[in-house]
Amino acid sequence: MYQIVFVRHGESVWNRDNIFSGWTDVGLSEKGEQESKECGRLLKNKGYIFDVTWSSFLKRTHQTLDLILEQLGSTNIPKFQSWKLNERNYGALQGRNKDQLLEEVGYEQTLIWRRSYATRPPPLTKKDKRYPGNDPLYADLSEEELPLTECLKDVVERALPLWKNTIVPTILQGKRVLVVAHGNSIRAICKFLDNMTDQEILKLNIPNAIPLVYQFDENMKPIKHFYLQNNVNQSEKQITSVRKVIQKK
Repeated sequence: MYQIVFVRHGESVWNRDNIFSGWTDVGLSEKGEQESKECGRLLKNKGYIFDVTWSSFLKRTHQTLDLILEQLGSTNIPKFQSWKLNERNYGALQGRNKDQLLEEVGYEQTLIWRRSYATRPPPLTKKDKRYPGNDPLYADLSEEELPLTECLKDVVERALPLWKNTIVPTILQGKRVLVVAHGNSIRAICKFLDNMTDQEILKLNIPNAIPLVYQFDENMKPIKHFYLQNNVNQSEKQITSVRKVIQKK
C-alpha cells in the first residue's frame, strides 16, 4: 500500500482579513503559525514519517512546512518546490476584500468568479505589479506559463502533470511524501483522484492545516482517504467523501 499526506497551509494574513490571495506572496498569521505547529504535532503523534516534501513557490506553504517539520524533528529531509502547486491566480481580484466585492457585484457574480470550474475572474494586465511576470521568483517561466487569471480548470491542467510525472513516481519508489500546498491546488489533485465531476468539485473545501491522507493500491488507485483528527484520543475518521456544501458567501 502507498500513501501521501496533503496539507493546506495554515491561515495566512489575507485569509484572516478575508482578502483574495492567489499568487500574492503573503505569510502566515499568528493563528496560521499555531495551526501549522499543531499539524506537525498531530502527524508526530500519529507516527507519520516523511522522506521528501513538496510545496508551492509561495511562502505561506514554506512557513507551514517548516513549522510541521520542526515538530517532526525532520528539518533536514529534501524539500522541493513547484509553481504548479501555487494557489489559483485570481487575476484582478487579488488584494480585494471578498465582502466588498460582494457588495459591488452581487452574490451571483461573486460566486461565479470564486467557485465556477471553468470561468476565470477578470485578468491582470502585464503592466500590473501583481502580474507574476514582474516577479523575479518566476523568471524561469515562459510567458505562456504565467497566468493573467485562472479558473480551477486551469489549476487542474497545471497540477496534474506534476502529480503524474513527478510525485507519483516518487511514491512508487517507496518514498513517504508530504505535500503542503493550497486549497485549489489540492482540490485539483483530489478531483482527479476521486474522479469528481466539474460540478462535484465545486462543493469540495480543504481546511487549513488539517492532514489529508490518501492511501493507494499497487496501481496508485485510491483505496481510501481521511483527515487526521485533532483529538488524538479520537479514532481516525475515514471519510468516503470530503465534499462539503459551501457555507461561506
